[in-house]
Amino acid sequence: MTQGTGYDGQAGEVTASRGANGLAIAGLVCGLVGLVFFSVVLGPLAVIFGGVGLSRAKRGAGGRGMAIAAIVLGVIDILLFVVLVVAAANNGGSYSFNF
Repeated sequence: MTQGTGYDGQAGEVTASRGANGLAIAGLVCGLVGLVFFSVVLGPLAVIFGGVGLSRAKRGAGGRGMAIAAIVLGVIDILLFVVLVVAAANNGGSYSFNF
């Protein structure tokens, strides 16, 4: 019997196994993409999806690590946005730096 397939070895019977946590995956994707694009939108979404995914993981859905990573990446996205806004405000409203 192979592990993780959900097949118990008898003909036609499939056992229920821990399913994928879709919200943890969505949060992780939002957190990763938010590092490059739209961090103001994707950062909070990553935190929300990661939080809901973490609560589902505590009830046995799996994906606990992905949910925690989504929350961490979402917070980093939000902090990145704040840093960019502060840098733009200190630089006359543009993101270009004159050295």
